Amino acid sequence: MSKLLIFLTLIPLLPILTISFSPENPSSRRVLVLLDDLALKSSHSVFFNSLQSRGFDLDFKLADDPKIGLHRYGQYLYDALILFCPTTERFGGSIDLAAILDFVDSGHDLIIAADSNASDLIREIATESGVDFDEDPAALVIDHISYAVSNTEGDHTLIASDEYIKSDVILGSKKIEAPVLFQGIGHSLNPSNSLVLKVLSASPSAYSSNPKSKLSNPPSLTGSAISLVSIVQARNNARILISGSLSMFSNRFFRSEVQKAGSPTKHEKSGNEQFLTELSKWVFHERGHLKAMNVRHHKAGEADEPTIYRVNDDLEYSVEIYEWSGTSWEPYVADDVQVQFYMMSPYVLKNLSTDKKGSYFTAFKVPDVYGVFQFKVEYRRLGYTSLSLSKQIPVRPFKHNEYERFIPAAYPYYGAAFSMMTGFFIFTAVHLYSK
Repeated sequence: MSKLLIFLTLIPLLPILTISFSPENPSSRRVLVLLDDLALKSSHSVFFNSLQSRGFDLDFKLADDPKIGLHRYGQYLYDALILFCPTTERFGGSIDLAAILDFVDSGHDLIIAADSNASDLIREIATESGVDFDEDPAALVIDHISYAVSNTEGDHTLIASDEYIKSDVILGSKKIEAPVLFQGIGHSLNPSNSLVLKVLSASPSAYSSNPKSKLSNPPSLTGSAISLVSIVQARNNARILISGSLSMFSNRFFRSEVQKAGSPTKHEKSGNEQFLTELSKWVFHERGHLKAMNVRHHKAGEADEPTIYRVNDDLEYSVEIYEWSGTSWEPYVADDVQVQFYMMSPYVLKNLSTDKKGSYFTAFKVPDVYGVFQFKVEYRRLGYTSLSLSKQIPVRPFKHNEYERFIPAAYPYYGAAFSMMTGFFIFTAVHLYSK
């Protein structure tokens, strides 16, 4: 009887549990944060509080904790991973390089923050993600022109950068007015990896070198080829953020005044908080996350989806596409969504029209070729999750009794046959009755 009462008590909570863990809500997720030192919880609290205020459940652990793990009994315990442990040579528990790569391969998100003391393990994770940190472990990004003005001259390793990627979906529509403070190591993008993008670049005057030693050889990383912050969107739509500076996430950099050398403008607050908050929204799928639903096709004038089409049928195709806004699904509006009617190669390629309420549609005639076709939508746009939709449908030729009695294309042949018969009749009559 007591078990029945407990069950009846839990029934009203079932809808709440369903909503909380629903995959339709990209932002209701647990995040594992691995730290070198628990003091980072307070020194980087503004960034963490920003995530928690947006509904993320952060689980802080030391990177060498022997009890940590990403999955249990074949199920992942977390939906995202933040590595704020640049000096860690080895993770505790069941986490290692292969476990992190499998985590990303399973569609989960990752943030990596390195610094001048980055271990080989952190560098290897970054390399597997498509970026290569400077091989010199003592190298820092130095810029004698675009450095941040401070009371002490320093070695110009504190950089004020405003070389952002031009993408509203990645950094938000609100312009970042103040430069971003950066102090750390630079990296380059692997040219064989087309999925990695520079989000924050160094200026053309920057270079990567050891600030405590004189240059004996030209630096390996120079100018705008140096990436300070990069992102990756894998083919399974998992997202990765890679930064060469852990300090840029700190409260001190968030609240610091900033003035770029050569600029008369002094900003009361750096652009770090806005930049990293907006970028974290993208990484954690609060923006740029698309879903497609209600894929339909049918003959013109009908409503039911057929099991087979006939050549030259008129058909209509429609799909609904929505974007996650951080709180709800909103209609996605674009003019570059296309559908292919595909068999080995596309026989029909049509742009989809939209009613700006999430619905995309078009109409076309089935080509005069029979076989097994597919409706395919392959949508890839910078900053957005990719959509790959397909529906298979066979196309048959006309039956023998579906052809017209007299085919217009055969009229010349009909004319030739009757003209020959007429000519033969006239020739016979003339030959028989003429003297």
